[in-house]
Amino acid sequence: MKQQALWSGLGLIGALRARISGGLPRDVTGVSIDTRTLAPGDLFFAIKGEARDGHDFVRMAFERGAAGAVIDDAHAGEFRDLSPLYVVRDVQESLEYLGTRARERSGAYVAAITGSVGKTSTKDMAKTMFSHFGETHASAASYNNQWGVPLSLARMPASARFGLFEIGMNHAGEIASLVRFVEPHVAVVTRVAPVHLEHFESLDAIAAAKAEIFSGLVDGGVAIINRDDETYEALLEGAAASKAAHVFSFGESEAAQARLLSYDGEEHVAEAEIFGRRLRYRIGAPGKHFAVNSLAVLTIAHVFDIDLEQAAETLADFAPPKGRGRRETLAIGDGRLTLVDESYNANPTSMRAAFELIGAERSARRRIAVLGDMLELGPSAAELHAGLAKDLEAAGVDLLFTAGPLMARLYYAAPEHMRGAHRANAAELEEAVLFALAPGDVVMIKGSNGSRMARIVEAIRTKFPADSEAAS
Repeated sequence: MKQQALWSGLGLIGALRARISGGLPRDVTGVSIDTRTLAPGDLFFAIKGEARDGHDFVRMAFERGAAGAVIDDAHAGEFRDLSPLYVVRDVQESLEYLGTRARERSGAYVAAITGSVGKTSTKDMAKTMFSHFGETHASAASYNNQWGVPLSLARMPASARFGLFEIGMNHAGEIASLVRFVEPHVAVVTRVAPVHLEHFESLDAIAAAKAEIFSGLVDGGVAIINRDDETYEALLEGAAASKAAHVFSFGESEAAQARLLSYDGEEHVAEAEIFGRRLRYRIGAPGKHFAVNSLAVLTIAHVFDIDLEQAAETLADFAPPKGRGRRETLAIGDGRLTLVDESYNANPTSMRAAFELIGAERSARRRIAVLGDMLELGPSAAELHAGLAKDLEAAGVDLLFTAGPLMARLYYAAPEHMRGAHRANAAELEEAVLFALAPGDVVMIKGSNGSRMARIVEAIRTKFPADSEAAS
């Protein structure tokens, strides 16, 4: 079956503000900035990143079936033997032009999502939901930076009914610069937490940066804020200064328009009241934090005029993305082992949510936490790590393994009976964790992506096969 055209070869000349070198492709079916994931028919952008220059991979892109490549003037002579080429002044700018053009031609309902915690899983939850009601385009993985946002826009088909975009940041002003491309009808802040503290002096400063997402709203747009967040007033102020016609909130607060009334951690069932309508629904992933964020997704559905009961039913199909709470049942000895993969990111707020998750595993033989350093926490990093000891105890964690210099502070702050092993890094910790696991255990792996805790997840999966008789 022939893949549908995303952009016409002729139309790209104007959209990219390019001159053509060589032939002209009839059309392209995708957009790529990475030859490792490039599919035949994609248009390759030779983006210059912090570590690598995409121009070094232009020939490889054509070898892998690229329909064309976008290169800058400085490299035009080097690739005169290749065709077709779109030659531009600046490749990054041209990707942004294409993203802008994609937004201009789209008739989709568009939502933008940010937050210190939960933005990717909330975006993926929304994708699960809206896919039941029409063609839905969403940012892939965590494509939420200066490359990811325009790339995600450039990939949006003109036929999409819904568009969902994740927006991240490391510095003040970054979200404002990105959301202007997206021009969302709805903007969501999931939660503000102490992340990127090396770039911000306070939690309020982080909230002000997150509130920049409201600056991109179209006239009459809607802002959605977590009512339970301690920075709610600061976020509300940011929304009030925007073009938002309405500000809605979600959470456990009685003041929230979308309110969580109860959550059954064993059955993964939430009971909520949303704009006066009482709902009871199952979520396909355990964790109260998923239940809270489901309220934000259902609020988007309400704004987009989708029946709330039908929308809530779709959440049973949601599965968290890799590294963000995905749960697997593995065979070990004559029993089973539950693996919870939280290895993609970590901060104090998401750590506490993860502890609550394994704390709810009442039938577990042992609750085991395997933790790597939380990065980008600034000068208070050591104290923030040590401060999690009381949360481990409250969750009833039985055994703790840690990796990294910052996690050493938590390891020695934790009760002695809880300590399994501490090592300098994930690679050195791997053997101790594998040796300790036994039937009936629930083991959660969590840390910032830079802590490389995913290697322990893969080591566990390699040693213990998936249990084909168990529901994951």
